[in-house]
Amino acid sequence: MRQIASTALGFTLIILLAACGGGGKGAAVTTPAPPSTSAPAVTQQPADQHVAAGQSATFTVVATGTAPLSYQWQKGASPIAGATGPSYSTAATLVSDSGSTFAVVVSNAAGSVTSRSAALLVASGSVPAGTDVLTYKNDLNRSGQNLTESTLTLANVASSSFGLLRTLAVDGKIDSQPLYVSQLSVSGSVHSVVFVATEHDSVYAFDVHTGSALWQVSLLPSGETLSDSRGCSQVTPEIGVTSTPVIDRGAGAHGTLYVVAMSKDTASNYHQRLHALDLATGAELLNGPVEVSATYPSAGGGSTMFNAGQYEERAALLLSNGTIYTSWTSHCDIQPYFGWIIAYSGATLARTAVLNIAANSGGAGPAVWMSGGGPAADSAGNIYLLTGNGSFETTFDGNGFPSGQDYGNSFLKIASAGAALSVSDYFTMYNEVAESSADQDLGSGGTMLLPDLTDSTGTVRHLAIGAGKDGNIYVVNRDSMGKFVSTGNAQIWQTLSGAVPSGIWSTPAYFNGTVYYGDVGATLKAFAISNAKLAATPQSQSTTHFAYPGTAPGVSASGTSNGIVWAHENGNPAVLHAYDAVNLAHELYNSNQAAGNRDQFGAGNKFITPTVADGMVFVGTTTGVAVFGLLN
Repeated sequence: MRQIASTALGFTLIILLAACGGGGKGAAVTTPAPPSTSAPAVTQQPADQHVAAGQSATFTVVATGTAPLSYQWQKGASPIAGATGPSYSTAATLVSDSGSTFAVVVSNAAGSVTSRSAALLVASGSVPAGTDVLTYKNDLNRSGQNLTESTLTLANVASSSFGLLRTLAVDGKIDSQPLYVSQLSVSGSVHSVVFVATEHDSVYAFDVHTGSALWQVSLLPSGETLSDSRGCSQVTPEIGVTSTPVIDRGAGAHGTLYVVAMSKDTASNYHQRLHALDLATGAELLNGPVEVSATYPSAGGGSTMFNAGQYEERAALLLSNGTIYTSWTSHCDIQPYFGWIIAYSGATLARTAVLNIAANSGGAGPAVWMSGGGPAADSAGNIYLLTGNGSFETTFDGNGFPSGQDYGNSFLKIASAGAALSVSDYFTMYNEVAESSADQDLGSGGTMLLPDLTDSTGTVRHLAIGAGKDGNIYVVNRDSMGKFVSTGNAQIWQTLSGAVPSGIWSTPAYFNGTVYYGDVGATLKAFAISNAKLAATPQSQSTTHFAYPGTAPGVSASGTSNGIVWAHENGNPAVLHAYDAVNLAHELYNSNQAAGNRDQFGAGNKFITPTVADGMVFVGTTTGVAVFGLLN
């Protein structure tokens, strides 16, 4: 007999057709009961609110579960009449309302769940709007732009009015980008907080206005030490936290910071652990940390295993749709190493998915490092990244993917459907084998998603950009990335050959129709976009030449006005530069201009991206964070 199955409408219908009398006689139909309902789960918690007296505060929850879901908001322990939607807005607040808490009970036929209690703080005066920088380069596009900066302007960013305010001392080198949270409630008071992770396995929370440490925690377990350099000069003299953490303000009681730390035990075993820290206290959450571990199948029935000592978490963490994505690089290409992307639930720290993009490489890579850049993600949850040099098979399966599923020097689109990760599309340059042999990583640069752009035919294009050591800028169509063609790269949206001739060891930035790149030993360059294509030559560039590793710029602006490009120059002393975004030849400020070395902040470091928020600029150094702002 034949069996036909349909899964439409969420249930299974099985029809058995008897193989006799034409198949019609004796047919039986069974219809199982409808699927069981799924109990509610909160995927985005209500956040604390800080408002001025007379303003309304709005609390919002996002929950999953079998529909219909019902909502009941509570003030303290008392239900609020009529507050039965996923959002609740208070009446005009009074100062006496400050300290109240609000939670919501989400219910369906399978059960109920209560959200965290969000705090309401009511100020007697005005409350300025604040900006958060919760992830590497500000957003999941990795654009590096903050478009809500109203304090810093083209007129006041000058050495006469702008400069170094203070330096926040820490216990080790800072290789990650500082993150920033505005209006965070800590012990009943509101603070603007910068969060900093160090290679000494510490995380700090500083009040940016006073410079005082609100908390400091060590991620080093009792009896363990910091990792040594693993015989590699990339991170020295110790390895603790290298990658930029990520923050979810709606997770936990006060928001959660996720961070990966490396260490070594007394038996010389190396460890990589994912931590979840309470934003307000630094306390460990979710019964963390969890040990990073994974296995992945390889050809012939074998498997590869994640060996913590062989890897470093250089690329920034990605938080997308409630999932934390870690991606891993080697120490100086010391084999064996593979290409791991390992995902964890932001709600539980349970490992949810594993992908190895070099599982059949024999331990010859590639890996993911991107000079500290983070994987990007689109609104559908697809992940985009660049890989380093390593294995790439030039024989292909029926869908045009490398036969061994090894993706050296490639631009990857990774689907994150369900509990699995898979490469859904890719681009690899025609000369990948030669470039990998010459250690010319594409993945020495980071990827950036461009906003939707309209081409000359009126078609909206979804594009991504990347560049590496070979000096070319590659622009790919995210809807059809081009895969591999042995005769050239004409299949992709655009190639700008030699546009960044000294090579890229950094990440780009985007602002108002312009892409900014800083190649090694060369200038910071601005490439204008027209009809969804980058200009072949820069529209402007800086007079400063940036030593290794070039520069990874960021942008501040108020909408499209007062655009300022911020760039870090590695040297001794390091230099913070500010340029007019419209014309990079117009330098507004640099930290060597003021008399008496007023704004110098010590020796530089590689892969540093300035963080700009609420009128301040934060720059990581080898010993702390330099805080810049208006002097009066």
